[in-house]
Amino acid sequence: MSKLQASAVREAVREILTYSLEEKPRKFQETVELQIGLKNYDPQRDKRFSGTVRLPHIPRPNMSLCILGDAAHIDRAKQIKLEHQSVEDLKKLNKNKKLIKKLAKKYDAFLASEALIKQIPRLLGPGLSKAGKFPTPVTHSESLQEKVDEIKGTIKFQLKKVLCLGVAIGHVQMSEDELVQNIMLAINFLVSLLKKNWQNVASLNIKSSMGKRKF
Repeated sequence: MSKLQASAVREAVREILTYSLEEKPRKFQETVELQIGLKNYDPQRDKRFSGTVRLPHIPRPNMSLCILGDAAHIDRAKQIKLEHQSVEDLKKLNKNKKLIKKLAKKYDAFLASEALIKQIPRLLGPGLSKAGKFPTPVTHSESLQEKVDEIKGTIKFQLKKVLCLGVAIGHVQMSEDELVQNIMLAINFLVSLLKKNWQNVASLNIKSSMGKRKF
């Protein structure tokens, strides 16, 4: 596939927004997803890539986060209405695998006070790591709100056993410009991870949760 033109992306975004907001509006906020098909890649032999990039506009504002915090971070979490768990709360789980699994399932991602990071495996065992949700450390000198926004705005591309990738790059309440900027940055970042860049891209689609594929 040859390099993508911003004009083509803009046209596709326009069609998606028209369909989702005017023709078939839904009662929930539809996500806009980027779907990529790869070619000339052998997941068994070729090195599997993984990379994260922060998008200019938060794609998942409703992403649920929780901080495993010390007293100072819990106070800050209350101020910004961020869900939180203290060391005492975690001790009450008593390393119960079912309860830890339930905690991991409840949130999309976790943060943890830097001072507590080393205690997490001792308090919770490998539960969060197995779920792919080991907490992101945060220090007292960092803005907790900025850290939350960073997590909500970061997407991850990771090649596993199949040659299809899909990531949420926005939602239908975003403007056309915001979606185009997020999509262009996400695609160009993914292409930079690929062995032969654009030569490894077989197909690109963007779609809203309930809409048709575009491109």
